[in-house]
Amino acid sequence: MMGKSNMKALLTLALLCLPAPLLAQTPAAADTPGRTAGGVSYTQPRDWLISTRGPATLFAAPEGNLNIAVVEVGSAADAAAAAAKAWAAYKPEAGRKVRLSTAAAPGDGWDERVALAYETSPDERAAVSALALRKGTGWTVLIVDGAEATLGKRSAAASVIQQSLRPAGYQRESFAGKTANRLTPERVQALRDFVADSARQLGVPGVGLAILDQGKVVWQGGVGVRELGGTEPVTADTKFMIASNTKGMATLLLSVLADEGKLKWDQPVTELYPSFRLGSDATTRSTLVRHLVCACTGLPRKDYAFILGDKGLPASDTFRQLGETQPTSGFGELFQYNNLMASAAGYLGGALLYPKMELGAAFDRAMEEKIYRPLGMRSTTFDMAKGMSGNWARPHGLDVEGRLVEISNDFNFTVYPYRPAGGAWSSTADMAKYVQLELSKGIAPNGKRLVSEANILKRRERGVPVGEDSYYGMGLFDRVAWGVPVVTHGGTLLGYHSTFYALPDSGIGAVILTNSDPGAALLGPFLRRLLEVAYDGKPEAAQEVATAAARIQAQAKARRARLRLPGDAAVLANLAPVYRSSVGTISFRDQGGAKWMKAGFVEGPVATRKNPDGSMSIVSAGAGAIGVEALVGAKDGKRTLTVRDSQHEYVYVEER
Repeated sequence: MMGKSNMKALLTLALLCLPAPLLAQTPAAADTPGRTAGGVSYTQPRDWLISTRGPATLFAAPEGNLNIAVVEVGSAADAAAAAAKAWAAYKPEAGRKVRLSTAAAPGDGWDERVALAYETSPDERAAVSALALRKGTGWTVLIVDGAEATLGKRSAAASVIQQSLRPAGYQRESFAGKTANRLTPERVQALRDFVADSARQLGVPGVGLAILDQGKVVWQGGVGVRELGGTEPVTADTKFMIASNTKGMATLLLSVLADEGKLKWDQPVTELYPSFRLGSDATTRSTLVRHLVCACTGLPRKDYAFILGDKGLPASDTFRQLGETQPTSGFGELFQYNNLMASAAGYLGGALLYPKMELGAAFDRAMEEKIYRPLGMRSTTFDMAKGMSGNWARPHGLDVEGRLVEISNDFNFTVYPYRPAGGAWSSTADMAKYVQLELSKGIAPNGKRLVSEANILKRRERGVPVGEDSYYGMGLFDRVAWGVPVVTHGGTLLGYHSTFYALPDSGIGAVILTNSDPGAALLGPFLRRLLEVAYDGKPEAAQEVATAAARIQAQAKARRARLRLPGDAAVLANLAPVYRSSVGTISFRDQGGAKWMKAGFVEGPVATRKNPDGSMSIVSAGAGAIGVEALVGAKDGKRTLTVRDSQHEYVYVEER
């Protein structure tokens, strides 16, 4: 509960952020459904303030520096006009310029959905966007306006608001209580055709696919090729990097160790690993084993700290970085996804089994002996050399012109020191065995119990909400999609995007592994298509893919339009050869008549961008890693570069 003085301060801040007096403000004790004056449904997130002013329903984050406005504007010529009317009602002085407008597929009762992004400058640290939704001739516009850091911290709550918006009178399609169709060869073929068609539209050279029914594999194999322009097909045994799908496997290791009595979920980490530290002494003492994998400790993502870091760091760097990091919210309050905590969880498991071994080697051995070998996952490995040998899929991404190209896998070595969070290679056949274990609640495909039902299901217990009807457990997401419970997790690295789905009530499951960055847009629509096939649902998935393909191209075109390549000659000439920060160095060199940068695992040509406030940024323009940017500046007579994510800032100072 909030104290009266804190509540008064928050109310004051919220008032300062709004252009006119409010009619009413009420903080929510829990996520609370409601409706606007026009009947549009919404959910007010816990702890957020809600108010109304004219046609606008306003949600204010507890920090007081982030507002989400839902504005009913009535008729408008198009999405842009609707958004302009919404801004005029909410904050007429904003005067933001639209940077990008992209359409999404109709859905959730809306006939049209258009997302608008607005120009901001890096020093604003601002998140500004709009989502225009049309039902018939009437438009409703959702505006996000405020601090980028708070949006990063409160992303789950923002998702709850957005995902809950539905027009008056709309009834969601639901398959709850229905019996799933068995996945006959004809239905399996429908899923295979969908994946093949989607891959062609999106620009995905190869997809590994497995489909399960009643807990058994009914089809597994591949679509397309391992390499753009190549002829070698993707098969069930083709290896892909599975990225964050590794997290659920590492948590499975902890489940096995819990069965063996080597740990308890509510045991302080320091009892098992005395050198563990997280921020302050008090935070360290409060950290339990389950906190390492719950994404609920309030620890924000800190990926740039190792993306921009030096190569060859040891596994112990996970614990060094955690010791220097303090959560930004209380345990159990918010969903904040953090790779370092998941990395620590896996290394803890390895250290408990093999305390005399180096952390990374101990974890690798523990996973092989306790998880991969018993499940028969013969292709799954953390060895990068083994992963990149034999039957493996090459990564692909978009170049600065928006063309699909094969990219180097060097960037993905960044995850190796933190591999319990996302460093595994696997195949469709191996991942299908992992999904079988989830569906059987702990019994391996060979019929032997690998882990107790209690401890495999412990990972699925709902923790912090991630969005509407979606929660994070321990290394797994638990959600309800169109009335159907789904256990899932995805994975993202450059050129690799993957997911698995397990539907416990029907025994249906699926694995998708892709070797292209646009492959990320296939994963969500595939779940929709799987449910359409299993429950005879309305055909919506194909249109989702088509609009995603158009959106990807529009984003690439807009990104290119904002960049100057070759970069501004005066800006590039004034760069120092080397800059240094607490996380590493940024260096520049001339290569092939162009300026190139190297910042940790990011390497490639340099573009420049002039920001709305007149400041200048340099931007990495190498294929796949486009968009890592640094603000050019000076401090104490020295040249600086500043790299930011939503909640961290890394200042690089020239080295003389």
